[in-house]
Amino acid sequence: MMILLCLSLITLLITHIVMILASILSKKTILDREKNSPYECGFDPKGSARLPFSLRFFLIAVIFLIFDVEITLLLPIASILNITSIFSWLFTSTLFLMILLLGLYYEWKQGALEWSS
Repeated sequence: MMILLCLSLITLLITHIVMILASILSKKTILDREKNSPYECGFDPKGSARLPFSLRFFLIAVIFLIFDVEITLLLPIASILNITSIFSWLFTSTLFLMILLLGLYYEWKQGALEWSS
């Protein structure tokens, strides 16, 4: 146990030393204008490279991802019908669907599903 602790500490020490040396020896210049500007074949850019990102789109994408994962959790419910009792299957699937519907209702009432605002 003591050997494992010593090896872990040595490993952490070596990694920290390498990271500190790399940050000291790197030749990055933060204030270089040319490196911070977007490259468009040597010409000055026509517009801003930093376009604003729609927060509404991000919210809809996260909601879609959450409900997509929940759909994958719903798929095995049909296959376990013959393994479990009908009462436990019905109770579990109804409870899970009610939680999904309550989450959808909450998102709807908060206005997260509205595109125009």
